[in-house]
Amino acid sequence: MQDGLKSFEVWEKSVHPIVRNNPLWQFQVYPKALFAYDLAWEDCERLLKDERGKKVAGQLIRSVGSISANIEEGYGRGYGQDYSYHLRVAMGEARESCGWYWRGHQLLLPEILDHRLKLLNEIISMLAPNISRQRSFKKDNSR
Repeated sequence: MQDGLKSFEVWEKSVHPIVRNNPLWQFQVYPKALFAYDLAWEDCERLLKDERGKKVAGQLIRSVGSISANIEEGYGRGYGQDYSYHLRVAMGEARESCGWYWRGHQLLLPEILDHRLKLLNEIISMLAPNISRQRSFKKDNSR
């Protein structure tokens, strides 16, 4: 198996214990977002070898990194509307990341592109119900 197609389970074993012991790790989408970032980091090495890929690499690493960063920031602010807002931003960044992967598809192997798009779509589908849950959290607790 190519290193770029390593599984989440293999990657997870390489994560520092302090990161894995953070309560945020239990929010299943968060580790997936960190995994996506590590994969994007590897993909940028390939993109940076082509002049056209340099612009894509810069945008890709920023948008993929923003997924986990927004989850972290929202988690740190507690539950409810503020957390919901950051999860919506994270979902937007995941969608943008899909777009940047597609823009760089001519420089990436088809199996790499497929793997990344599937992972990002999984992240998007995991964020959506949590956004709804956070929105209703405030409503339920404001009575």
